[in-house]
Amino acid sequence: MLTPFGPGLRTADGPEVEVFGFRYPTRMALIRLSDGRLMAWSPVRLTPGLRDAVEAFGPLARIVAPNALHHLSLGDWQAAFPAARLLAPPGLAAKRGDLRIDAQLGEAPDPAWAGEVDQVMIRTRITDEVVFFHRESATAIVTDLIQRVPAETLSGWRAVVARLDRMSGPEPQVPRKFRMAMTDRNAARAAVGRILDWPTQRLLIAHGAPVAVGGGAALRSAFGWLTG
Repeated sequence: MLTPFGPGLRTADGPEVEVFGFRYPTRMALIRLSDGRLMAWSPVRLTPGLRDAVEAFGPLARIVAPNALHHLSLGDWQAAFPAARLLAPPGLAAKRGDLRIDAQLGEAPDPAWAGEVDQVMIRTRITDEVVFFHRESATAIVTDLIQRVPAETLSGWRAVVARLDRMSGPEPQVPRKFRMAMTDRNAARAAVGRILDWPTQRLLIAHGAPVAVGGGAALRSAFGWLTG
């Protein structure tokens, strides 16, 4: 149920999510912090088996919604792990008034993971997304800003749109819609510059296969359109 992806880091795949007929693979991450507690990034649908695996890995302390689009399973996770604090990005509280949001994500790391997990916020017209870097495993963790949706899951006009949007393809890419949504290019370029300064070895993305080797090069390639 949980797959190792570097020291202190596990992943779990969820079911595909369909949006306007496009089928997206989903993936979450669990980071075990130095005190043994867990941080759950972008939780997927919670099943009894996944809950058991999480509890076996460690006590869950933080549930993280990295952008306002990844919220479908948060209520179930909050109900199953009521002691965990939910951290959400700007905009999610207005969308999900049913959730107990304990803190808003920003540029400064939460005290629970400060010194172990770095973060940078990239603002777009679609959603503000917080990109994370897990130091112990040297893993950059990106949600929707970089995608690699398997082309074989798409057909007809949707396959054409996905290819033109750069959301599908052999390499992780920033979809065209997110490129256009970065209206403040100087701010986006500065934020991406900080991400590229991380000593990244692995790249984990929510929608597509992760990059276990050469994650830093994959990041530089994906953001090359912005950094030049």
